[in-house]
Amino acid sequence: MQSSETGVAMYLPPLRVPVRTIGARTFDFSRRVAVMAVVNRTPDSFFDQGRTFALDAAVAACFDAVAAGADWVDIGGAPFAPGAPVPPDEEGDRVVPVVADLRAGSDVVISVDTFHASVASRAIAAGATVINDTTGLSDPELARVVADSDATLVLTHSLAAPRTFYPRPAYGDIAREIADFLLERVDRAVAAGVPEERIILDPGHDLNKNTLQSLELTRRLSEIADLGYPVLAAVSNKDFIGETLDAPRADRRDGSIAAAVVAIVNGARIIRMHDVAGSVAAARMTEAILGLREPAYLKHNMGDVNE
Repeated sequence: MQSSETGVAMYLPPLRVPVRTIGARTFDFSRRVAVMAVVNRTPDSFFDQGRTFALDAAVAACFDAVAAGADWVDIGGAPFAPGAPVPPDEEGDRVVPVVADLRAGSDVVISVDTFHASVASRAIAAGATVINDTTGLSDPELARVVADSDATLVLTHSLAAPRTFYPRPAYGDIAREIADFLLERVDRAVAAGVPEERIILDPGHDLNKNTLQSLELTRRLSEIADLGYPVLAAVSNKDFIGETLDAPRADRRDGSIAAAVVAIVNGARIIRMHDVAGSVAAARMTEAILGLREPAYLKHNMGDVNE
């Protein structure tokens, strides 16, 4: 906890290495929240249901996200949801051309959402600067692939084997159990050669968690941020928002932004979002309220006459 100029307590995460260089961009996560856009090149993606499956549509969506202010674009080629596995070669064939085309035209941070070491290797060679593993190193070779590069690694909490069901997840102390899981995965990554300044943690909203558990995780996100690594909050359009608001996927934008703001206040420093422009505005406003950035300009009630 730290105090603002008015004496009101606020939470700022105790980051072990706050300044991170990821590819061509540098972030001071003690003062900045990065907005990660989502582009899925899958025919059955959770949110857009294949809208960006075609290569040209996926590439266009990436550049649209950059134009809207995204700091980061996360490209996926296989869903997390239970189902038939996507062969690594096919997954790589989906994401690598998108990475290459985006890298050729932008210095934006590019992450690839994969748990396969072979896909990670191809993606890094094409220009990806982050590997976003939603399975917490289910492939033990993945950490070594990242270690042999300059890429950053996102370690995510989930309990099930990739693309399998995990019925009725139960937690005695959800924040403590997630923190312990993530720290154990950090140890694995460091042992494989990934330096701690290239590790980011994602507690995995909705991944093997029901709505009540994801809501509690959001309230207690500071306990994950207390671990000292930048925390990624992937809350956009998740089912915990839909069930809370009785909202179909197409109507979860406002709830997603509200969840992202609460996550930032509780220590998140990267938010993974579908609505880039709205999320960038929410992040910049929240930074200003927390005292981390100055307003773009000052005019209202600043002179003898209020213009």
